[in-house]
Formats: sequence, structure tokens, C-alpha cells
Amino acid sequence: MPSSEVGTPPAYYAARPGAWRDWWTLLHPPYTAWHLSYAVIGAALAPRVLTSSLIATVLAFFLAVGLAAHALDELRGRPLRTAIPSAVLVAVVAVGLLGALVLGVAGVIRVGWTLIPFMVAGPVLVIAYNAELFGGLMHTDFGFAAGWGAFPVLTAYTAQTGTLALAPVLAAAGAFALSAAQRRLSTPARNIRRRAQRVEGTITFGDGRTEPITADALLQPLERALRAASWAIMLLAAALAVARLT
Repeated sequence: MPSSEVGTPPAYYAARPGAWRDWWTLLHPPYTAWHLSYAVIGAALAPRVLTSSLIATVLAFFLAVGLAAHALDELRGRPLRTAIPSAVLVAVVAVGLLGALVLGVAGVIRVGWTLIPFMVAGPVLVIAYNAELFGGLMHTDFGFAAGWGAFPVLTAYTAQTGTLALAPVLAAAGAFALSAAQRRLSTPARNIRRRAQRVEGTITFGDGRTEPITADALLQPLERALRAASWAIMLLAAALAVARLT
């Protein structure tokens, strides 16, 4: 039966191992940009958009998600196969979460106590999800969609206005659905890249034609969809930011 050995990089965006390239891989660039875009979308829905608050919110999510969450994930079994020392990863987790908290406190000072639940929930979500606490209760499709999709939209809007409204709630529901779709695509792709040792089989069509099943054949539709979706969300967020800030 046709077969293929699986020896692919740990992610489609992963760079060759070594030096700064490990940091590029650790950041999960398309996924980090995807979820930072939700923060931009949430802020752009506010009646009045404050540039300083938008920048602070995006920076806080970059520190918490782009750095701390991904460093914490890499500490658990080295799924990205980087050579970044564990002590450095621990420091990145601490600095990332502390930096996000400092920015959260600044936001509370500006908009009031309504931002406090979001400021507290952020680090809890990062640690509970990526460290798989509580028996992995948060490490699910639902937990990912809520924490990485809906949460940035609601937080960013609240950081602008000090309150919530129907529009950001609807946008958060949309971000939840998109993030759930993202995880449904990325999970099988990740399993093939990081866990599968061998892929084998064939597809037989009604006209008698056969096509081998390979790792690339399984990965391409999943990862092409992920690439397209990440660019779509980033461009939508950029369009909203340009429309509101110019």
C-alpha cells in the first residue's frame, strides 16, 4: 500500500532550527497576528477609538499570548523542537504576564473597575490553557475559542469604553466561531506534523483512478485554509483600524 514517512517541520511557518529562527517559530507568527487582530476588531467597534488604548491592548495580548502562552506551551514537551533554554522560556512567561498585568492596571486607571475582571482572567486563561491545569479542563476547542477568540474582542472594547454593548458581544461570538474552526483545522495538521510516524493508504475513485494518501496531501487543504483565514482576519482588522483612525 502506498505510504510516506512523516518527517515534516512542527508547523508550516516553522523556520529552520537555530538562533533567532527558534524565536520566530516560538511566536507562531500567523496565529499570533490572527488573535491580535481580534483585539483590533474589538477596539474598532467602540464609538470613539483611542489610539493609545488600542496600542496598549494589542501589546498586552502580544505579551500574554504571543510570548507567555507560547513559551509556556514550549516548556511542555518541546512541541516546536526549539533549543531555547528552559530558564529563558520561564523568564519569558514571567515577563510576558507581568507586562500584560502592568498594562492592564494602566487600563483600569483610565477606564475604571470594569476592566479588572478581564485583567485577572487573562493570565488565568493563559496558564490554565497552556499548562493544562485542572485536568486539561480549559485545553479544549471551547476553551481555545473562548480564550483566544471571544476574550480579546470583549477586552479590547472594554478597554476603550469601560463597558460592553451588543456589537462587541456579537463580534465576540463570531471570533469564537472562527477560533473554533481554526482549532478544528490546526489540530489534525499538528497531529500529522508532530505525532504521526507514517501515513499510508490510497483513495480509489469511481472511475477506477487511484491516488496515494500522503502527509502532504492531508496537510495541504488544512494549512491552506489556515493561511487564508489568518490573512483574512488580519486584513479585516487592518481595514477597520484604518477606517476608524484616519
